[in-house]
Amino acid sequence: MWLAHRIQQTSRPAVSTETQPSSYHASQSPRSFNLSWLTTTPHCQTVSSESHAQGKRPSRHRKSAQTQKRARAQQPTLKQTDTRTSYYGARPIGTSRTRFNKALSIRPRPAGKPRPYKANLVPKKSPLRPHCFAQDRLALWKPAAARSVLDQNGRHIPLSDDDLQRILDIMVRAYMPGTLTGFGTGLLIWHVFCDQKGIREEQRAPAPQTLVHSFVATLTGAYSGSAITNYVYGVRAWHILHGIRWDINEDEMATILRAAEREAPPSARRKKRLPYTEEFLTRIREHLDLESPLDAAAWACVTTGFYSLARVGELTTRTLTCFDPNIHVKRCDRRIEADRNGLEQTIFFIPRTKCAPNGEDIYWAVQNGPTDPAAALENHLRVNPAQDDARTPLFAYRHQGAPKLRPLTKHALITRLASAARAADLDPLQGHGIRIGGTLEYLLRGKPFDAVRTIGRWKSDAFLIYLRKHAQIMAPYMQANPTLQAEFVRVTMPPVR
Repeated sequence: MWLAHRIQQTSRPAVSTETQPSSYHASQSPRSFNLSWLTTTPHCQTVSSESHAQGKRPSRHRKSAQTQKRARAQQPTLKQTDTRTSYYGARPIGTSRTRFNKALSIRPRPAGKPRPYKANLVPKKSPLRPHCFAQDRLALWKPAAARSVLDQNGRHIPLSDDDLQRILDIMVRAYMPGTLTGFGTGLLIWHVFCDQKGIREEQRAPAPQTLVHSFVATLTGAYSGSAITNYVYGVRAWHILHGIRWDINEDEMATILRAAEREAPPSARRKKRLPYTEEFLTRIREHLDLESPLDAAAWACVTTGFYSLARVGELTTRTLTCFDPNIHVKRCDRRIEADRNGLEQTIFFIPRTKCAPNGEDIYWAVQNGPTDPAAALENHLRVNPAQDDARTPLFAYRHQGAPKLRPLTKHALITRLASAARAADLDPLQGHGIRIGGTLEYLLRGKPFDAVRTIGRWKSDAFLIYLRKHAQIMAPYMQANPTLQAEFVRVTMPPVR
């Protein structure tokens, strides 16, 4: 026994007491780095050598040991991959990716071909302005002066055409597609105006202040003030995207735009949108077949928009082919939450909205009466079942027995509600009246202004311009009842600090 024990001790390999340098000290100095140190692999993909793997104590659990074995088999060894020194030390580059020029996400594109110009808005042919969709004009229509590649001292900056195009591709994403479409219309009108005045290309960008003022003065009386303002901002955005100086006196521009608003023709003024009401919804419900796929989807959509104060465009799609799971609300984006008192709210997450590119929540609670959005949504999901909630629009419906559900477009929703309103001897209302009506309903119930503003996700008091029936809304706060007066002061007056 003693002899066997001595043999076993002498057969063990000697353990070296020499300390090994860490990867940070073994790496090169940051001053000697080139751009290759930006190419790294995540920490979770760092490869361990075979000696380290052999030195680890085997796992007690068989399943865990098999999982670790498969993970080590899928990772390349140091012999199979090259290593590149980074700021964090030596790392394998077999599966690494560069951090430069990452591929951009694909934005929704309009289907078909761009429409021809209207008869009175045809620009002169120019290689600088190809025929394209309105939302692409700001990027594809080039000014005569390209983006400068010179520094402050006039020295050339070594940037390629791809680098400059990358700048444009990134900057254009600061605007939503709808905004780009409106700005593109303004840019078209700008160039038609310049063609009629004989303005040379190099004078259109950077645009002289007098020329921009003449542009506004020419349009005054023919367009609404908001339309002219939008067109001017389109020309401004075109300058910004292409790196052209926009040197306009803001005070003078505000003055002439204010005058354009006052001189707008009556035909250009949009009439006030009448609000939807609970009574209006109840009457059109009588002329909807809730067993019909389209009617069930339309009724669920209008009640959800009414009680959540949502925009119609947030719940529908513009066309049948433009649905994007990363932008539009889906059936899997629905959840139910309860507070400490057990009061439940149904919440819908919209991946992207007009004012929140990263998405935001809308919500409603169960309501009394025939306009209850919970009953409408439950009926819609029963009539229009889906197999994949993660890829199905929230209010998609079955069309003529087709196996694939069809997204509910804004046009289909408004058209169906209008036909039901006519059947009930009512005048059809605009789509924005749904949000206005929900706002009015909550205020008539005596809900505080701040609470309604929070439900509608307004960052300011801009929702007050939508209000109708001001006397009815303020009636509870103007009576001789001291209790109501105290409540009004509590809601409207800031706390004493």
